[in-house]
Amino acid sequence: MPENPQKQTSEEVDEKQLELAKKAGDAYFEAVEYMANEVAHTGDHQEADEIIVAFAQEEAEGMYRLESEGEFEWVAPGDDNCHVEVTAMDAEDKRMIPELDIEFTLERDGEEFGPHEADFLWHPGLFHYGKNVELPEGGTYDLHVEVDAPTFMRHDEQNGDRYGESVSVTFEDVDIETGQD
Repeated sequence: MPENPQKQTSEEVDEKQLELAKKAGDAYFEAVEYMANEVAHTGDHQEADEIIVAFAQEEAEGMYRLESEGEFEWVAPGDDNCHVEVTAMDAEDKRMIPELDIEFTLERDGEEFGPHEADFLWHPGLFHYGKNVELPEGGTYDLHVEVDAPTFMRHDEQNGDRYGESVSVTFEDVDIETGQD
């Protein structure tokens, strides 16, 4: 399959739907860039085949967990001191790809911290995957991200054969800030 095959009209999708998908993706990518460059300590993105993998890093933070229907518990970060956020987007229209299995590992001086399974996280400004983790200290790390090929069904005989292979990306020399928010 060619890299980033262009989506086109078919029996399943028309020009208006493709235009709306592109607008949704542009808005999502703008939110990703805002989080990585303005809100988080650091972040970046890179393309891997048909997917754009992006990350943002900040101090560990508490989150709500649903305990039972209608009942939430606030979960503090405990000993964790680093929060890594990851997302994967369609390389063409930049919409978030859901239902992914994502792992990340931080590496410094040959020592690996991970792999960590990134859970789907609801955020009021940006759906993403992520996790709080514990590191010995802040500093420069390499961030390795593995995104498994999703198993969900795909519509459209013309455009649906996408994301069929897992991707791996490495962000080198990432300045990690540790602490708790």
